[in-house]
Amino acid sequence: MPDVKTERVMVVPTELFRRLGYFQGFCGEVDRYLDELLSPANTSYRPRGEVEVDPSFKQLIPYVIFRHTDAEGLQTVFQYTRGTGQGEGRLHRKHSVGIGGHVSSDDAQSDGSPYDEGMRRELEEEVRIDTPYSARCVGLINDDQTEVGSVHLGVVYIFDVERPAVQPNETEIIESGFRPIDEILADTSGFETWSQICLQALFADHLSIARPTE
Repeated sequence: MPDVKTERVMVVPTELFRRLGYFQGFCGEVDRYLDELLSPANTSYRPRGEVEVDPSFKQLIPYVIFRHTDAEGLQTVFQYTRGTGQGEGRLHRKHSVGIGGHVSSDDAQSDGSPYDEGMRRELEEEVRIDTPYSARCVGLINDDQTEVGSVHLGVVYIFDVERPAVQPNETEIIESGFRPIDEILADTSGFETWSQICLQALFADHLSIARPTE
């Protein structure tokens, strides 16, 4: 993994995000944002050590949730605890349902989309997926109420897996496994903010998804 001080990561100007439609929390209007956010005209690669403390840029982070639905209709999601050796110190020991990370300038060396390559690389680094799955992008997360959230913008995916066969590839992904969504929703206090936002927006019927302001 590149050193945080030297790694160059994909960012977009926060002003662009605000122009497209600011929201706090979760927004399911993927088509409103994604094409513009991922346009090469709007992305750049900047030193991660700088943009981690500069809210004038948003670092784009693919955030993948693995879901399994059994024959009886019970939904479970892959959850884990972040170890203390992972790059983002502000998330150490937090529970999470999201797998993903930064898109770096190294991903731009591929023939395809740097963003898609970055997501593929992060998934391969962090987990082993031993099951067929279907994937779809379901929304975006913005959380300006926390220090870490103010400099990141999450792009959320649900991977529906045929079997609950996802295993960690990193030693810093600990206490992992599939757990019933209802059990997780009963107490989300130990989860990172992004996971709390996703769990409530995607799986708790009583919550209204945040809408962009015009």
